[in-house]
Amino acid sequence: MASTASPYGLKPVNRVDGLPYAGETRRLLITPAGYASNIFYGQVVKIHTDGYINLVTETGGTGDAFPAGTIGVFVGCSYVNTQGQTVYSQYYPSGSTNAIAFVVDDDRAVFQVQANGTVTQSQLGQNVFFSAAQNGTNGSGGSTQTGNSLSAVSTSSQAGTAAFRIVDFVNMQGFSTVGDEYTDLLVKFNIAQHSYTNATGVA
Repeated sequence: MASTASPYGLKPVNRVDGLPYAGETRRLLITPAGYASNIFYGQVVKIHTDGYINLVTETGGTGDAFPAGTIGVFVGCSYVNTQGQTVYSQYYPSGSTNAIAFVVDDDRAVFQVQANGTVTQSQLGQNVFFSAAQNGTNGSGGSTQTGNSLSAVSTSSQAGTAAFRIVDFVNMQGFSTVGDEYTDLLVKFNIAQHSYTNATGVA
C-alpha cells in the first residue's frame, strides 16, 4: 500500500484509448549554451519563446494554468560533457551544453503520478494539478541521484479547469489501491493544458 509519500513525477503508462506506451518520444532542443536549471525525469516541460525546452513552473491549478507552449513530459536527454563526450542521462544537469530533451509529447498519453494524500473513488473523473510548483532543485524538485522528479499532484481535485484529468487509479496489490494514504493515480493532460490541444501558440 502507498502509505508513505514517495512522489516520482509523471511516468508514462499507455494512451487513453488503451494502446500501450511503446517508448516514443520527440527530440527537442535545450538552449545550446546551457539552461540554468536541472530538469528531472517526469517533469512537465514547455517550448519557450526562444524555441527551446524549459521547465514549466506553473502548478496547472486555478489561476496558475500551464502556458500555451506546454509540450509534454521530460523522460531524459543527451548532452555534451566538458570532455566533449555525448552523455545520455535520466535528468538534465543545469548548464549542460548542446543538449537534446526526450519528451513524451502525445497529448493522449496516460501517466502514473502520486497524490500528496488520499484520493477516493468519488474523485474519479475530476481534475487535479501539481501540489507545488515544479523546480530544478535537488531534494525538492527532484533527485540528482535517481534523476527523477519529486512532484506530486494535489488531493484537492475539482470539476473546474486544471492541468490533469483523473482517468483511473493504480490498483496494484502490494503497491497502491484507491484511498491509500498517498494514492497513486492515472492522469492525462486536459484539453488546452497541452500545446497540441491549445489554440493559442507560443508567444
